[in-house]
Amino acid sequence: MITGKQKALSEVARMATPYKRVLVLGCGTCTTICFAGGQKEAAEMASSLRLLGQNEKRRQVFSEHTVRRQCEWEYLDEIAPLLKETDAIVSLSCGVGAQALAERFPEISILPGLDTCFMGLPQEPGVWIERCLACGDCIIDTTAGICPITRCAKGLLNGPCGGSVDGQCEISADIPCAWQLIHDRLASQGLLSRLDELPPVRDWSTSHSGGPRRIVRQDLKVKKAP
Repeated sequence: MITGKQKALSEVARMATPYKRVLVLGCGTCTTICFAGGQKEAAEMASSLRLLGQNEKRRQVFSEHTVRRQCEWEYLDEIAPLLKETDAIVSLSCGVGAQALAERFPEISILPGLDTCFMGLPQEPGVWIERCLACGDCIIDTTAGICPITRCAKGLLNGPCGGSVDGQCEISADIPCAWQLIHDRLASQGLLSRLDELPPVRDWSTSHSGGPRRIVRQDLKVKKAP
């Protein structure tokens, strides 16, 4: 899932200062799961902004609402009636959702209430850890289901660097060396010989290095009438 964390309330309040009527909009998927932007968090932020505004004697109106997903226009249509009384939206979604709002409602100012962090998984309650960089060319079939591009601090594709000590990464004793994990898992599967194979030269054009990316499914595209 995409993970995010809330910006400081003072920063959100600063962004919202020029606007009289502000809607705090939660997202019901990823940022709900990581407790950063769901219905509860939207209500709490709106309430905190109200109190802060009252203390600073600003005449602002803060409301809150949560949609199922901010990253799809069909779920944003439900807030269209609310925007008649809205000058700006504080988006509690990832950057994709915030930009979807900006595209769907170009006349409304969109303010990011979260910082989008990474794609990851919950390691334990309250802890999320990065697992994918969305490079566009997955190779974990050759590395025992472990992504060296994400989990190796140097993104190495041909084995560990000289900084690996006792199976831990040189950047922190709390971070396991990705290539040690790959080695151990391949060994347990009897596939250690894979490490003798030279990896092909990587095509980085599939990553963000090649610019904004698109996926086009021709079988799902709606044919235009002649």
